[in-house]
Amino acid sequence: MADEESVDLSEFTSIEDEAAERLSKYEGGLGLDGLTELSDAAAESLRKNGGWLTLNGLTSLSDVAAESLSKHEGDLYLGGLTSLADAAAESLSRHKGDLYLDGLASLSDAAAESLSKHKGDELHLQGVKWLSDAAVDTLRERDRERENQGKPTLQELGLDFANALPDFHSMRDVVTYFED
Repeated sequence: MADEESVDLSEFTSIEDEAAERLSKYEGGLGLDGLTELSDAAAESLRKNGGWLTLNGLTSLSDVAAESLSKHEGDLYLGGLTSLADAAAESLSRHKGDLYLDGLASLSDAAAESLSKHKGDELHLQGVKWLSDAAVDTLRERDRERENQGKPTLQELGLDFANALPDFHSMRDVVTYFED
């Protein structure tokens, strides 16, 4: 831990619960982008870390781990997640730091509703390409409120509403969408 501000441990692909508990006492930023899985116990420990926390190597996150990480007080980087359960989105919406979810390509209506209530300053959803009209409306409403408060909006942070297509569930949905 040569850098007093942060430590990069991205070379490691796994972490034992005991090691996570020890790292939880570190006050600086933790770079753990090499992790490909995270136990619920490790998530509970890491949430206690005092700095930013990068876990961009994770592609999935349990609802329990999401609940734990939502209590992390620093910025939280989960840019490798490719999907997010509605319950996990609800939990992460309570996170008070900046939240990076740039690996998500789509959001359910419920997840969009939850994330629209995110407590932190910045919510990053740059990878989102598939949204229903209801999800777009929900997130745009969030942007209007934040713009009035002088806070960064999703559009300013890279979410492209104009090119976000509906989340198609079947070929019939695709055909119907393009017929309208």
